[in-house]
Amino acid sequence: MSSLSRLLSDLREDLLVAQERDPAARSIIEIALAYPGVHALWIHRVSHRMWNAGGLLRLPARLLSQFSRFLTGIEIHPGASIGRRMFIDHGMGVVIGETTVIGEDVVMFHGSTLGGVSMNKGKRHPTVGDRVLIGAGAKVLGPIVLGDDAKVGANAVVVRDVAAGHVAVGLAATSRPGASTTDPYADPALYI
Repeated sequence: MSSLSRLLSDLREDLLVAQERDPAARSIIEIALAYPGVHALWIHRVSHRMWNAGGLLRLPARLLSQFSRFLTGIEIHPGASIGRRMFIDHGMGVVIGETTVIGEDVVMFHGSTLGGVSMNKGKRHPTVGDRVLIGAGAKVLGPIVLGDDAKVGANAVVVRDVAAGHVAVGLAATSRPGASTTDPYADPALYI
């Protein structure tokens, strides 16, 4: 299958997944015209191909991802790897970092983040297995793994691996004395 026909097939599949997973969806036309989660995925699929081509295409890929953020309220770095049949419901405020790897059949709700905890180069964002559900407002932070069929509850803060089939809920924050550094640009991982 050629690269273009594969891309078109993926875009069509994104429409069908939205129709299947969202009980409010009335038609494919409505989804194509009014679903920012689908629009963000479509733009990401193009920008990701540009990013992976490397060289001079990386800057246009990044600019395209920022245009998508402006248009949809969803920020997906073009370096992030997203599997098939992902569905972003509502979408506003979703953030997916550069080194994130997402499996197939994943659902994310609005305000959720797959973010980093370090300013270091290298793997610093989550790896998400297949059939994972990430609730509204959830923050999944760092180079951790969410196993297949895991679920992350709304507003949960997850900073450790979640085993396959497990549910992660609640906040991970605790109070402790501040890190002993006077550098305002110190690695944020000092505080985790």
